[in-house]
Amino acid sequence: MANQTFDSNFSRKLMDKVIVPFECSRTLSKNINSQMFAGSFDVKSGENVDVKRPTDWAVSETVDGDLSAETESVYQTGKATATVQDQLTVFASVKEFDEALKDGGDPRFFQDMAQRLVTKMELKTAEYIAKNTGLLAGTVGTPVSTWNDVAEAGAVMEANGVPKDGNWKYIVNPHTQRALASDQRSLGGETGTDTANERAMITSNFAGLDVMTGTTLPSYLTGTGAGRAGTVVGTPLATYEAAKDTMTQVVGVTGFQANLVVAAGETVSVAGRYRLNLATREPVIDETGNQVLFTGTVTNTVTLDGSGAGNLIITGPALFEANGQYNTVDSAIAAADVITLGGAAAKRIQPNLFFHRDAFVIAGVPMDKLDSTDTLAQTKDGIQLRVSKGSDFTKNTNKVRIDLRYALGTMNPYLAGKGFGA
Repeated sequence: MANQTFDSNFSRKLMDKVIVPFECSRTLSKNINSQMFAGSFDVKSGENVDVKRPTDWAVSETVDGDLSAETESVYQTGKATATVQDQLTVFASVKEFDEALKDGGDPRFFQDMAQRLVTKMELKTAEYIAKNTGLLAGTVGTPVSTWNDVAEAGAVMEANGVPKDGNWKYIVNPHTQRALASDQRSLGGETGTDTANERAMITSNFAGLDVMTGTTLPSYLTGTGAGRAGTVVGTPLATYEAAKDTMTQVVGVTGFQANLVVAAGETVSVAGRYRLNLATREPVIDETGNQVLFTGTVTNTVTLDGSGAGNLIITGPALFEANGQYNTVDSAIAAADVITLGGAAAKRIQPNLFFHRDAFVIAGVPMDKLDSTDTLAQTKDGIQLRVSKGSDFTKNTNKVRIDLRYALGTMNPYLAGKGFGA
C-alpha cells in the first residue's frame, strides 16, 4: 500500500461516521451514573480516581434532650474508586476504511464497527455490575417467568431503603421477555427509529422499575460437587471502618466440597443473620412475615483447598456495630455460622440485574494522540473515542485504529442486585 495518500480530514471523517452509531447502540452503559467522575480522569491521572462516599448518621431519641448518656455519631467517610478498564480497539487496513468512506461503500461498515465496540464495553460493564451487587430477589438459578418475579425486585429495593426516585432499572435477557409476554402481549413493540436504549425498553415504572432487555448479561458456572454449604471460620470484620473504601468483607469458610471452585458473581447466604432496611435500620420483613436472610455476592473467583476451606470476598458486607450508623444486618456474622452457596452444583446461571442508577459509575478516560492527525471525540456523557492512522514501514502497510478507554466504579452495592424467579 505504498504511496497511498489521504486528505488531511481522513480521521475526522472516520470519527463522524463512528461516533453517532456508537452512541445510538449503547444501552446498559447509558443507565448508570456517568457524571459522578466527569472530568476526574485525564491522560496523567493513572489507573484509579477516588471520590467520597455519602455519609450516614445515628439519631438519638431522648425524653428531655439530655444527651449525656447518648453515643455521639462518628463522622466516617469512605472512598469510592473508579478503575480504568482494559483499552478496547478495532484496527484494520487503511484501504478498508478508505473504501467505506467513498460513495458506494458498505453503509453498515461503520455501524457494525461501532456496535462491536459497544458490545464489548457493555459485556465488561455487565460483568462488573454482576460481581458488585449487594441485593437478591428470588431463588438463585430459578428463571424469571412472571411479572410477580420482576415485582419482587422492586419490593426488595424499596424494603432495603433504595431511593425511589425514578432511577430504577431491571435488565432481562430476551427469552425472559418472551416469558413475560405471555402475561402482556403488547411487550416488545418498537418504531424502528429509536436508539438501542429506547428499543430495549419493555415497560416503564412497573413496581418502580424500568424493565429492559439486554443481550450482554453475564453468566457464571457453579463448581462441581454436592457440598455447597459450609461454616464460617473466625469472625469477619464487621465495622464500617474496615469496609468503607471497598464495600467488601472477607469471610473465612470451611466444610465445603473439597477443591470447590467458587465463581465470581455467586451468591452466599448466612443462617441467622438478617437484613436491615438501610433507610430505617429496621429489619426487612417479607410477604410471609419472615425476616429476610442476609446474602452477599462473591467478587473474585476462589478455589477452596482439599478441606473445602478458604477465604471468600463478598460485597454488600454484613456490617454490625453497637449503635452503628452504617449497620446492614441485625447481628454480626460469627464463627460456626452456616454459610451456603446459592444454586445447584455444576450449573450455568445467568441472573437478571436490577439497580439504581447511582449504584455504579462509568467514566470516559482521555487518551493521548498518537499523531497530530488523530481525531478525538466524546459522547454527551463523556465516553471518548480516538481515531488514529499510521504506517508500518517494515511491513509496508497502513493501518487505522479506533480506541476506547473507560473506567468503572461502585458507589453503593446495596443499590443493586441479581434477579431470579420464585
